[in-house]
Amino acid sequence: MKQNIRPPKALLRRVGRAIADFEMIHDGDRILLGVSGGKDSLSLLHILHQLQSYAPVRFDLGVITVDPQIEGFDPAPLRTYYESLDIPYHYVAQPIMQEAKSHMRGDSFCAYCSRMKRGIMYTTARKQGYGVLALAQHLDDLAESFLMSAFHGGQLRTMKAHYRIDAGDIRVIRPLVYCRERQTHDFAGVAGLPVVPDSCPACFSAPTQREHMKRLLAEEEKQNKHLFANLLQAMRPLMADQNLSR
Repeated sequence: MKQNIRPPKALLRRVGRAIADFEMIHDGDRILLGVSGGKDSLSLLHILHQLQSYAPVRFDLGVITVDPQIEGFDPAPLRTYYESLDIPYHYVAQPIMQEAKSHMRGDSFCAYCSRMKRGIMYTTARKQGYGVLALAQHLDDLAESFLMSAFHGGQLRTMKAHYRIDAGDIRVIRPLVYCRERQTHDFAGVAGLPVVPDSCPACFSAPTQREHMKRLLAEEEKQNKHLFANLLQAMRPLMADQNLSR
């Protein structure tokens, strides 16, 4: 039976505004959404699926899951869920953790895994005729990246909301850049989305810089309710790709 889950208006408004501000979606785009099965990517799936019904531009939507073949991670139950939404599903399995033991050079496993997954998604997009890759990072992710770059790299940088990859053939969009993590968390819970737990042992074996930044921001927000609005204002010039051309 086809799913009929409506995302909250607040999420739809923020995503719609981000898409408009950064010109993320063009008429006729074929968008491949990276879905791990977590709350953020499943929330974005339903938001984009809903926008398809009334957006002023027409676009196609497919989803891809890259399975790094880590014990405990099983996205298989989601296949029928995507079918219920009539959304094409692409699944690629690759033993990334095993490969990292012999191929990783001075890099963290998380960075290596992310880079490998991204390459697999690019390859699949090309093979299947998608010109846009959608990723589910939200405002909290961008703020954490901003602080990590400033504190540890001495640079003012964060994730781009919309950019074209070096090869020039695929655009990457992040429609959740105006959304807070608690919004996707609440939506996933209320809607009963079939979230697949992230069971990667590399992510939980020790506290990470990102987790430290998350806690730091949470503590600061208790004293400053405008913290993320202020951070968004500061990051906005960094989120745009000045070299992006249609």
